[in-house]
Amino acid sequence: MSLDIQPFRPRFPWWGADLQTLRNHLRRPPGELAPHKSERLEVDLGDGTGDRLVCSLHRPAMPVEGTPLTILIHGLTGTEESSYIRSMARCLLDAGERVLSLNLRGAGPSRATCRGQYYAGRSEDFRALLRKLPAELTGGGMRAVGYSLGGAMLLKYLGEEGKAAPLRAAATVCAPIDLSATCRRMMQRRNALYHRHILRQMKVEATAPGAFLSAKERAAILGAGSVWDYDEVFIAPRHGFAGAEDYYERCKPIAFMGGIRVPTLVLAALDDPWIPGAIYSGYDWAANPSLTPLLSERGGHVGFHGSGSGRPWSDLAVATFFAGVA
Repeated sequence: MSLDIQPFRPRFPWWGADLQTLRNHLRRPPGELAPHKSERLEVDLGDGTGDRLVCSLHRPAMPVEGTPLTILIHGLTGTEESSYIRSMARCLLDAGERVLSLNLRGAGPSRATCRGQYYAGRSEDFRALLRKLPAELTGGGMRAVGYSLGGAMLLKYLGEEGKAAPLRAAATVCAPIDLSATCRRMMQRRNALYHRHILRQMKVEATAPGAFLSAKERAAILGAGSVWDYDEVFIAPRHGFAGAEDYYERCKPIAFMGGIRVPTLVLAALDDPWIPGAIYSGYDWAANPSLTPLLSERGGHVGFHGSGSGRPWSDLAVATFFAGVA
């Protein structure tokens, strides 16, 4: 489908890809979603680990009957409190729709209830979540929005499920559809500050109280000198991959996107400092009519802070796309 939306134009003072990317960390939205109401929801993954995902269920102050539940999935080292999650949640709530903000396995509030750790290929967790949600929430249908790593996991899930996916529509924002290429880009010299910060946050998250780790795993995590090292010494051996590159190759979303049959918006910025734009512009989008690419020349990584609105342009694009899907 085509989107009737104006091209993204950055607003002052967020010029350039890096300022667009950093803006989410420099100015965070209010923590409260009032007047909308929120409640805690825990979902047992049912895989024998006892791990439970902690979510926030948000109900609009003025609900619109018959609208689907939208599930929001954060990115690497993010949580339900991430700026982009709060912003998208408010956009949908103000339109009268219910929202479920997910904390992936071992992220944020889910750390205390999960011994394990999420990673980009762990689509089985999202599959289990959809299966376990009460009918009261899913009766009007479901949609999902995934950001960055959460988007990668969502695309993999959608490709695996094909027509069987129980979603009416989906969207991803700045998903690393080629994990190896994204890791190499992140480790470039120009991204040294980003890389150092993210790696530090990954270590804090993976070793926080609640995580089940052997002494060897804990030492490997703390000793990792790069995101690639972290995946090589912890994520890969913990989850049955031969190494980081095997993990990246077997879980890269681009290998699954051909199987997607749910209407899906794939939104990205070609100036993303973390994800090479060429992996988006070089993909054969015409081969799968279920995919709607929206590739902006600018916007940074999960930025899209544009002129004409206090809300990110990506929120408006996702809401427009969802409104156009029957």
